[in-house]
Order: sequence, then C-alpha cells, then structure tokens
Amino acid sequence: QVQPVESGGGLVQAGGSLRLSCAASGRTFSTYAMGWFRQAPGKERDFVAAISWSGGRTVYVDSVKGRFTISRDNSENTVYLQMNSLKPEDTALYYCAADRRLGDPSTNLRDYEHWGQGTQVTVSS
Repeated sequence: QVQPVESGGGLVQAGGSLRLSCAASGRTFSTYAMGWFRQAPGKERDFVAAISWSGGRTVYVDSVKGRFTISRDNSENTVYLQMNSLKPEDTALYYCAADRRLGDPSTNLRDYEHWGQGTQVTVSS
C-alpha cells in the first residue's frame, strides 16, 4: 500500500511554471501506476495525466498536452508533474493517486485506490 503526499502548489501568473511533486510512502511504490487529477471549485474531479509503473507509458488530457509533463523516480518514490505555460483555467486543487492494476495507465479516477490530500494551484491572469 502507498500513501501519496503532494507538494509544490502555489500562486503563479499566466504563462508561468510550477512543478508538483508526489512522495509516496510504501515499499511497493514502483509497482503502482500513478496519476494526477484536479478539481476546480464547484466542478468534478478530472483526469490530468498518468504514468505507468515503469515510467514507459504516459497519458494526458488533451487540454494539457504539450504543456504538462508527468515523470517518476522510483528510487525516490516520487512522481512529478511539470506544468509550463500555465493558464487561469488550470487553477484547481491537484491530487496525486496510485493505481495497482497492470497495463496502460488509467484515465478513470475510479481505478485509483490511494489518494493524497491535494495541493492548490492558482494561476492569475
């Protein structure tokens, strides 16, 4: 079992960058696919990006392709989300989650078993 803990959120101007980190406790981190989701006030929690256990496969929501990059370091039990060219519509609470299923990383939040508490990202115009 892993317990994700997010960090790295903050306030940034449009066009700026942030790097989110998700440190996960547990010796089995490297066997989990990891995903990032976000939730804006009054809206549902949406998929952002995910990465397979090995890091060899990634998937993104169309709205962040070319701007966000997900990566992981299994030696550090950490997954990252590098966010560039940020827009006000990226403002949300960002969550990290772990999925123990094998195969391609999932875009479905119901497939993720372990969730962090979230880190706030606010992009000003």
